Amino acid sequence: MAASFGVCRLFYLGLEPQTQRRLASTISAIKAQTGNKTARAAKEDKTFQAIQEERREQAERSVLISCPPRFSEKKFLDYLSKHGTINKHFFYSSYGAYAVVEFSSKESIASLKENTNIPAVEHEAAVPFKSRLLSLKWPGSQSNNQPVPNFQEQSPPSIGDITQLLSEKDSVDEQLQCLTGALQLTEENISLRFLVCSLLGDIAGAYFPECIIRPFGSTVNSFGKLGCDVDMILDLDGIYATSQKKGSGLSLEYQVKRGASERAVTQSILSVIGKCVDQFGPGCVGVQKILQARCPLVRFSHQPSGFQCDLTANNRVAMKSSELLFLYGQLDPRVRHLVFSVRCWARVHNITSSIPGAWITNFTLTVMVVFFLQQRNPPILPTLDQLKDLAGPSDKCVIEGNDCTIVSDLSKITLQKNTDTLEKLLQEFFEFYGNFPFNKASINIRKGKEQTKPETTALYIQNPFETTLNVSKNVNATQLERFVKLCQESAWLLQKREILNRSSSQSAESVLPWGFAALLLPSVTSGTGVKSRRKRKLEPASSRIKNLLDSLKIKGGETVAKKGSTNPSR
Repeated sequence: MAASFGVCRLFYLGLEPQTQRRLASTISAIKAQTGNKTARAAKEDKTFQAIQEERREQAERSVLISCPPRFSEKKFLDYLSKHGTINKHFFYSSYGAYAVVEFSSKESIASLKENTNIPAVEHEAAVPFKSRLLSLKWPGSQSNNQPVPNFQEQSPPSIGDITQLLSEKDSVDEQLQCLTGALQLTEENISLRFLVCSLLGDIAGAYFPECIIRPFGSTVNSFGKLGCDVDMILDLDGIYATSQKKGSGLSLEYQVKRGASERAVTQSILSVIGKCVDQFGPGCVGVQKILQARCPLVRFSHQPSGFQCDLTANNRVAMKSSELLFLYGQLDPRVRHLVFSVRCWARVHNITSSIPGAWITNFTLTVMVVFFLQQRNPPILPTLDQLKDLAGPSDKCVIEGNDCTIVSDLSKITLQKNTDTLEKLLQEFFEFYGNFPFNKASINIRKGKEQTKPETTALYIQNPFETTLNVSKNVNATQLERFVKLCQESAWLLQKREILNRSSSQSAESVLPWGFAALLLPSVTSGTGVKSRRKRKLEPASSRIKNLLDSLKIKGGETVAKKGSTNPSR
């Protein structure tokens, strides 16, 4: 984690050219989000299911093309346009330059593939799998005079760039809004994710002709961050298919093989698909078949997109959980801003991790934010039971005996008027969980209230739909203690007016981290790690943070002194 985020600077005194370029890229990405607002707004009146189907249909009309480093974008598009009308396209970089091109019809894809060749390779044999992952061969030698296309950013900004960017904002609310814009998935990135699922579906379709591979989790729940993994479901029986009514007349059934159990069938299917992806899937590397996990999966890297992918089968509850979070994220913009901020804060301080273990997960954090917002007075978000009560007959959904019914039409939901600022919500989130009785109470967003823990685990958060399960069962007492201490320290720090207001004396070239940016400094949790607790007794949190505030003041004074003299005294 330290290697991932690097060391945060407490002040910036003239950015280096490389940092300036990274920061410019971050700002450009945020500006691009403004253009995406129109597309997002157009989808707000659509149901979760309708949005997913629209994106999937767009992906089926798209191709992914590996391109030379330099080429004429106009000639490239003119060539492809011979096969049909292009709706949209974009370029990105991942192990080389790539283009995503969406045509207006599937017939254009068929025409393009008819004019595409199997590559001739020497000393090896090519697997003649004709997918929609193609390579552009430019005739003649590559000239440096050829223009470079405008590449869309697919990676999140560094924590240093984020800290600098947030420190230049004028309020904590602006900081949290800016953070969301810098980290959230772009429209292009989401399109690429759906295209990768569609490409994998072409492989799985060789065995199961009508199957669909659908993304779930962060890709579709509106809380995805640039660079996050792609979770996929192999949908064999139609997650969104309407139930068939059996009549009294004649009917037909498919003849099928039978397995010992549903789990055994799932393992067998994923084993075959995993082997096919490994041997025949272009761009798919590092395939692992993790079939003995509670939820069997196939894990692999898709090099052309740069995504890490996890494929499961018929995990319908996970898709319903994605829909629930999407719904909550659409009800009030403060929900997404608070979730992105808490997740960023947790990741910087190693509360969450990309490595499986006893850490708190992003899903757990998101549920904790939802629960906190249900506790406001008046509540900002409704409970899951309230969403169930608003559901219509078409929303009825029971999965493996679990009632997963929620309303799909957002217009049926009436929210209570709550005008709390993001700054207030952030501070009181830390205060809420810094004093939460985790030793005896559990978190339940279905009821929207604390309940007695049904088992002796460090953290108990009831699964929204599979109500007998604890989504945070992996979290141990040590990790929960770290989270609570960090909440207490962050709440204390936000109460100190020294860091809540940007100093008017600071110039644009030298801005001290303040507000939320100050919470991303590693000094906040100095001494709270497991190793340091073994070596010495912790001093009070207030003393540690007082030292941080003093350090900020001292460093601010040093910055002014250095700017006023070429040979400052120490």
